[in-house]
Amino acid sequence: MDYQAQLDRWLTQAGDDPELIAELNEIKHDPEAVSDRFYRDLAFGTGGLRGVIGAGTNRMNIYTVRRATQGLADYLNASGLPKSAAIAFDSRVKGRLFARETARVLAANGITAYLYPRLEPTPALSWAVRYYGCGAGVCVTASHNPAKYNGYKVYGADGCQITPEAADRVLAAIEGTDCFDGVKLADYDQAAADGRIKLIDDKCLDDFVDAVLALRPGSDVSKLKLVYTPLNGSGLECVKKLLSKLGVTQLTVVPAQEKPDGNFPTCPYPNPEIREAMEEGLRLCGQVHPDLLIGTDPDCDRMGAAVPDGKGGYRLITGNEMGVLLLDYLCRTKISKGTMPENPVAVTTIVSTDMAAPIAEHYGIELRRTLTGFKYIGEQIGRLEAEGGKERYIFGFEESYGYLSGAHVRDKDAVNAVMLACECAAWYASQGMTLLDAVNALYEKFGFYRSGLISIAFEGQNGMKAMEGLIASLRADTPKAVSGRAVTQLVDYLSGAGGLIPSDVLELRLAGEAKLIVRPSGAEPKLKLYLSVKESSEVEALQALDQLNAAANSLVKERSAG
Repeated sequence: MDYQAQLDRWLTQAGDDPELIAELNEIKHDPEAVSDRFYRDLAFGTGGLRGVIGAGTNRMNIYTVRRATQGLADYLNASGLPKSAAIAFDSRVKGRLFARETARVLAANGITAYLYPRLEPTPALSWAVRYYGCGAGVCVTASHNPAKYNGYKVYGADGCQITPEAADRVLAAIEGTDCFDGVKLADYDQAAADGRIKLIDDKCLDDFVDAVLALRPGSDVSKLKLVYTPLNGSGLECVKKLLSKLGVTQLTVVPAQEKPDGNFPTCPYPNPEIREAMEEGLRLCGQVHPDLLIGTDPDCDRMGAAVPDGKGGYRLITGNEMGVLLLDYLCRTKISKGTMPENPVAVTTIVSTDMAAPIAEHYGIELRRTLTGFKYIGEQIGRLEAEGGKERYIFGFEESYGYLSGAHVRDKDAVNAVMLACECAAWYASQGMTLLDAVNALYEKFGFYRSGLISIAFEGQNGMKAMEGLIASLRADTPKAVSGRAVTQLVDYLSGAGGLIPSDVLELRLAGEAKLIVRPSGAEPKLKLYLSVKESSEVEALQALDQLNAAANSLVKERSAG
């Protein structure tokens, strides 16, 4: 492929964005930089687009966004779906611009675009899709990725991220579209004036918050002392509205992370799963001494938390720990209040903690497991609804800090999760316990489960090929043992194991209730290894996890070298 010819064409035709022209002029004599921007089209998968902001076919810019939207519009117009779509954006750099460009392309193709006038959470987008009866939705976000990224998540009419089948059809339409000559584009002001672009009104957002509020288990939170950080993202408006309705009066928002800022100056990796992102909040906890610290990621679909550790500090709660805490709390509360539905169902993923199983069994709950990705949990809600049993769904969670206790949306919802965490903390406080006490009590009762995650990036033009080769090696020549534990079973989800759709995931089940799961990320060239152990004490579990971590890293290094 002649990358230089592509660059020359972009220099000629990308005049709508002078920043892109300046970037291309700066790198035009650097063959490696040119190749990196043009060696491929930015990948479109079931998560839509995600990539570094910049110039070229392998970057997030108005031209790749327009091209993707033209493909989505062609898909919608060829389907029997409603000819309308909802659009949202978070605090990411160029988020508002990309959202407006999305609306312009949809409007030019005869598709009514419902656009949030200001940044809002991803779950509010899922809500708006169903609220307006749209055929699709788009959320401009890169979730918790570093500041240089932005993305484009596509949702179906059911409010879930699109299925692999729909993504394939959208991709086929995208591949037949030239980013300059093949895109229809309306004038924004004219399209807004004639109703092809409609701003989503405040009632839609207020109804979303009220739908979350309607799911409250009912514990009194008026005495709860809370520190909250939106990590410079989109959560502030909805979370503050919800907390006010819940009766939380002792709220302190982390000042440096309160306002939207796509540069994320205090946390280069704005992910509440990691301590660095929560450090500003943790420092503030040392002054305010709250019962609970909560953080939501930039698009407010993930929630992290920290609680007093009994030693004058605060301890972060993992995604798996919060998942089992909330599952247990919801079950015990619904049973005590007589609101547990018949044949209740909880849903989690294959990479989330095995501790969910004994808790579900204890309460008589059916536990379903899905592939990684909250869209599959949303799909389970849709199936229950189609069977006339939507109320059977009581909770879903994934280890990556995603939670949902209702069918109001079909994606993880950090606004919902904030409510659940506050009520759970307040209920345990009324019992004289912190959430850390509650976690430890669950470990004592159900076993000391510990989980870990290793993420290994495969950068550059050959990164994806190297990652695929490593997985192929593990599939063809599975190790006999890992960390001194025999591999008792290889579960290959590419063959549709567990009745799930085929997925390139390997699960190595190890002796002694341990396992190692190997999965390529669906959004970026990154290999993820999920570790799980269960022991009879905390010390033994942590030691076993450390050993498995070291062994997994060694295995990847060995196979990569080979």
